[in-house]
Amino acid sequence: MQFLGVELDKYEFRALLTAMVVMTIFIFSMLYVVGAQRSDVPQCVNFDKSYLTPRVDKIDDSTYEVYMVAQMWGFQPDEIRIPVGSTVDFYLTSKDVVHGFYIDGKDVNMMAEYGNVTKRTAKFTTAGVYKIFCHEYCGVGHQNMEARIIVGFPSNQQ
Repeated sequence: MQFLGVELDKYEFRALLTAMVVMTIFIFSMLYVVGAQRSDVPQCVNFDKSYLTPRVDKIDDSTYEVYMVAQMWGFQPDEIRIPVGSTVDFYLTSKDVVHGFYIDGKDVNMMAEYGNVTKRTAKFTTAGVYKIFCHEYCGVGHQNMEARIIVGFPSNQQ
């Protein structure tokens, strides 16, 4: 049997055909999994010194911008209060070393580096307290580095 100009016996041809089918299925299944995850990459934003001032800016009733600053060994602001249904743009930078930024229960996972600003958007549709952790070892106080987002408690809404 001829395959690409090479003479193969029927067993070699079957093995080659089986390997090609398995590889094709594997490649398409990996593409499907990556597409189904709907994960996106955090954006990088041009850095200027204004990002070093931690704050929460209310754009409208359901849209907020949070300028988060990571430093040894904490996040500023360390508590954010927003209503249920809010969409929040997080802008993250660091004042010193590399830090991680992970919001428990959300698809938000970023790295904070001095001189760089990372942006990620999250929507908070469920009331509760969402903890923010540093997931990148940053020194002796790393385990204490956390903040929280309080969503939807009527007496705490801004």
